[in-house]
Order: sequence, then C-alpha cells, then structure tokens
Amino acid sequence: MDPFDRLRFGGKVALVTGGGGGIGRAIALRLAELGADIAVAEIIPERAEETAERAREFGRKAIALPTDVMDTDQIRAAVEKTDEAFGRIDVLVNNAGGVAGKAFLEQSERSWRRHIDINFVSMLAATSAAVPIMVRGGRGGSIINVTSIEGMRAAPGYAVYAACKAAMINFTESMALEFSRDGIRVNAIAPDHTITPGGRGNRTGPVDPSTWLKRSDDAEDAMNRLIPLGREGLDTECGDVAAFLASPMASYMTGVTLPVDGGTMAAGGWHRDREGRWTQIEGQGRS
Repeated sequence: MDPFDRLRFGGKVALVTGGGGGIGRAIALRLAELGADIAVAEIIPERAEETAERAREFGRKAIALPTDVMDTDQIRAAVEKTDEAFGRIDVLVNNAGGVAGKAFLEQSERSWRRHIDINFVSMLAATSAAVPIMVRGGRGGSIINVTSIEGMRAAPGYAVYAACKAAMINFTESMALEFSRDGIRVNAIAPDHTITPGGRGNRTGPVDPSTWLKRSDDAEDAMNRLIPLGREGLDTECGDVAAFLASPMASYMTGVTLPVDGGTMAAGGWHRDREGRWTQIEGQGRS
C-alpha cells in the first residue's frame, strides 16, 4: 500500500466554517485536493462560492453555505444542509473567528460578547450539531479547531480574544476524551503571524491580493525578526497541518494543539536585532 494513501480523503466530507478566505479557505482547498467533498460555511457569499468552485476544480463536490457564525441557528442549518447534500460529515473544521485590538477597559460588553460568540460559541454550536452525524455514521471522524498562539500566552490589547482561544484549547482536550469511544478525534492548530486577506485589510468582498495593505520596509523587517523562521506563515502551511491532523496519518493523535507559528511560541519574546543577534531588549543582543 502506498503510505500516502493514508493522507487521502476519498469519499469523505468536510465542513469548514469561515472557509471563504485565509486559513479556512486554505484548509478547505487542501482537503479537496486530497479527495474530500467540501461544505464551505462563510458569511461572505461570493467568498463561499469561490472556495467551493476551486474545490470543484479538484474534481470534488462542493457546496457554498452563506453563514453568519454569530447566529447559532445558521450554524445548525449549515450542518443540516451539509448532511442533506452528502449524507455524512467526516471532518469538521472550526475555523471561523475574528478579533479587534483594544485595551480591555476600553471594550464594551457588546464587544466582549461578539468576541465570545464568533470565536468560541460558534465552535460549540458547530460541534454539537456535527458530532451526532459522525456518530450516526459509525465511522468516527475528525474535528480540527483553529485556535491561536495567543491562547497560550498573555495578549495585552487582545484579552477577550485570547481567553476565547485558550478556552478552545481546553475544549479540544475535553472533547477528545468525551468523543473517543466513538472514534472521533479532536485536535487543534495554533497559528501566529500568517498572511491572510483579513490581516491585509481585505475583510469584505472577493479575496483580492492586489488590494492588500503593504507594510513599510522597516515594519516588514521588524516582523521578520520577530519570527525565528524569518517570515510570516502562509495560509497553505496551516492547511497542510490541519489536513495531516484530520487524516489517518494522525490516527493516534487526539487532544493535541500544534503550533503553526514559525517558532514564535518557542521564542517566548526573543527576537533578532538588526545585527541578527537574539535579544529581548534592543541593544542587548546575544549571538
């Protein structure tokens, strides 16, 4: 048997929330490339359809499901439509999320609740709706939660978001135990600085790299020195790791959160200065 057959998803169905852009889109397309049929739950209809169309180019079936994940009824409807279209769900990717940076005392209660609903409650709703379908099928399944490195460290200016991401990590571990008897594995990836449309100011409309904000050379240099691997991550690199975790190649992995961060979590605040030395305070570098 070709060992890479264990990295293929022929006959399986994946539902990806927030699948119209950035990391969610990259995960959906990598799964489609590896043989999965895809349901794309995404608030921007044209982005949902564009991802679905790209998935079809791989010879897969795909449906676009315009979905506001802040509305749990819409999430449940997206799960039901996926089941109606394909008769099964094998992989659930809880990717939808969002953040606005602001000091905690400057955030309104409405802001707290929006962060919690989009990042955390959406995951609860999708999981609670999709897992019974996986159980019914009797084939097990895989859930991939897209958390963040910010869920593993302090994040001043992003406190509520980071708390939600920390909660996602704990939920991942708890569900790994609760669903283990049914053969459903639950894992997470934790990205950090990744090139995405939202991170480049393209938050609405079609994904259009020509409209993305460009950093100054100094800002780009500072960012690259912060990351041990010397560059921001690609959304496709998150797609690769998520696909691995969802595949039989990771059949003995559950309850795991894998950083996809270029080493920033390991760096713990260390970065290279302009001379290439590791430092936490500029001017006090170490070779």
